Amino acid sequence: MRPSVVLRCLLASALLSLALPSFAAAASAKPGKAAAAQAPDRRIALTVDDLPWVQLPAVTTESIIDDHRRLIAAIRKAGVPLTGFVNEGKLEDQGALQPARLAMLRDWLDAGADLGNHSYSHADLHTVGLAAYEHDILRGERQLRPLLQARGQTPHWFRHPYLRAGRSAEDKAALARFLEQHGYRIAPVTVDNADWIWAAAYLRAGEPHPGSRYRGKPHTEGIKTRLRRDYIKYMGRKLDYYERQSQALLGYNLPQIWLIHANALNADTYGELIAMARKRGYRFIGLDEAMRDPAYQRADAYTGPAGPSWLHRWAIGEKKPAGFFAGEPEVPEWVLNLARLDSE
Repeated sequence: MRPSVVLRCLLASALLSLALPSFAAAASAKPGKAAAAQAPDRRIALTVDDLPWVQLPAVTTESIIDDHRRLIAAIRKAGVPLTGFVNEGKLEDQGALQPARLAMLRDWLDAGADLGNHSYSHADLHTVGLAAYEHDILRGERQLRPLLQARGQTPHWFRHPYLRAGRSAEDKAALARFLEQHGYRIAPVTVDNADWIWAAAYLRAGEPHPGSRYRGKPHTEGIKTRLRRDYIKYMGRKLDYYERQSQALLGYNLPQIWLIHANALNADTYGELIAMARKRGYRFIGLDEAMRDPAYQRADAYTGPAGPSWLHRWAIGEKKPAGFFAGEPEVPEWVLNLARLDSE
């Protein structure tokens, strides 16, 4: 080989050796970028029903005020957007407004929450009929509207109690017109769950219960610790399930809307719920932002007796087969047993 040829080969070899790390870096970067591009859009809006407290008015304000304060403290600490839905009937005791309960709603506002209308009495549309239901909605803003107006706000979200939204297309359309006339939008739920069953079990944790391995009075704190731990796992499985459902139905993960309730269990696990969702890659957003996703313009075709996730309502409207709905996490039998329930 002539010297000039050798020199050119050596130079080419040197240039190639310099270029290889760049090629390798580019090659290794591409899969990561592709994976990032394909990662689900994990945004979620948190909503809390049955304010100021689930058990009101059946219990005294004094009996739940410490739990309420604990939940408000957790909300402040977490600092994520939140919309709470009010049942004004819970503000009263035998028809008389309780100032301490109205103050509980101010605590939510002071903690940064938005407040929406959940009707006065938590009425069931399928039971009371449309006319009575509409009356109950208006009765549910007598305190809420001036409370918000004092802060330069107006109530603009409505959530159906029991998530029962109408037994006919005609009732749904009539209710939609009524809500629009009064400045309300329906707040759907995509991450539906049975936190209320876990909460009932949590309240009963100190009681003997059928089928328990315990004899006599159970060890309350031990059961509560287990309930909190398993509840967080259950909620995580719910988030995963509805993410898969959204991908399967829509082709992407829409901004989810998560429902929980104002109860003692969530007071004691609120921070852990937020941390669990964040660990899964979720970013918390307001309900207004979530509802800007075009999926929420889809019609709710469901007219059955239950109150399923809007993802399932849309799937029912598309006549998805039964297998589409399979695999939803269920409440464990031991929790149902402790809550004194036979099924969800």
